[in-house]
Amino acid sequence: MNKIPNRQAICEVLMEKAKEDKDIVVLCSDSRGSASLAPFANEYPKQFVEVGIAEQNLVSIAAGLAKCGKKPFAASPACFLSTRSYEQAKVDCAYSNTNVTLIGISGGISYGALGMSHHSAQDIAAMSAIPNMRVYLPSDRFQTAKLIEALLKDEKPAYIRVGRNPVEDVYTEESCPFEMDKATAITEGTDAAIIACGEMVGPAVKAAELLKAEGINAAVVDMYCVKPLDKEAIVKAAGNARLVVTAEEHAPFGGLGSMVSQVVARECPRKVVNLALPDAPVITGTSREVFDYYGLNADGIAKTIKENL
Repeated sequence: MNKIPNRQAICEVLMEKAKEDKDIVVLCSDSRGSASLAPFANEYPKQFVEVGIAEQNLVSIAAGLAKCGKKPFAASPACFLSTRSYEQAKVDCAYSNTNVTLIGISGGISYGALGMSHHSAQDIAAMSAIPNMRVYLPSDRFQTAKLIEALLKDEKPAYIRVGRNPVEDVYTEESCPFEMDKATAITEGTDAAIIACGEMVGPAVKAAELLKAEGINAAVVDMYCVKPLDKEAIVKAAGNARLVVTAEEHAPFGGLGSMVSQVVARECPRKVVNLALPDAPVITGTSREVFDYYGLNADGIAKTIKENL
């Protein structure tokens, strides 16, 4: 089992690149520990800014640094970054088109027992609604590393959401296909198409394996790029299947499921079933316990497909 969370993969890439690129700046809102960015702060203190518990300032300072030619990466818990500093993300980053990468750590229901105040089940919808803002949910540490490397090469605003805990590897270091803003088709299938993002990609792959053992062929699409959405990948997967199922660690409105449904309805009408968190405060527990309770696991995805085919 992989023991490296995606947040640590982000730190490792930034530390390696900061050796040569002194324009890389990391900002935290009293979150260097939970963001796994303490090693960066210790190694590059002149390229690190601690703003304290002040998320609005975090984003505005990052935008100001970007306007001065820096490459800021601002990390804070996703539940606060996507709500408390929403106006700054909209105006200072997106509207001003600044080179700021916002890193929402402990995304989704990572904080488990801390409840709705610490859950970020609306951030995909909120951030995707902002013009110019890109939204990414990498599925494992290898894809996370490639995404950070790619973002270091462009100058556009972006929001990344990663979870708190390690997730099982979807790919390997040697074979992690990655193209910026292009989804990855992990498997192909003619019965169903599973389109997932973030931590739901791993369970989607396992669900396809369970279904294959029962003679059901399911395609799996890793839609790490929620915005810009890879519509071509959706149309291709949906066009080859009888059923489309989306899986996301998000509220049922405005997230990946809503976006995929719009594309499928317009381009290649098929039945679409959206698996997501409920429109209510979720139960308390570990991420695994919450996922299992709501059927956001391999068995739940496989069951949903069998019931709807």
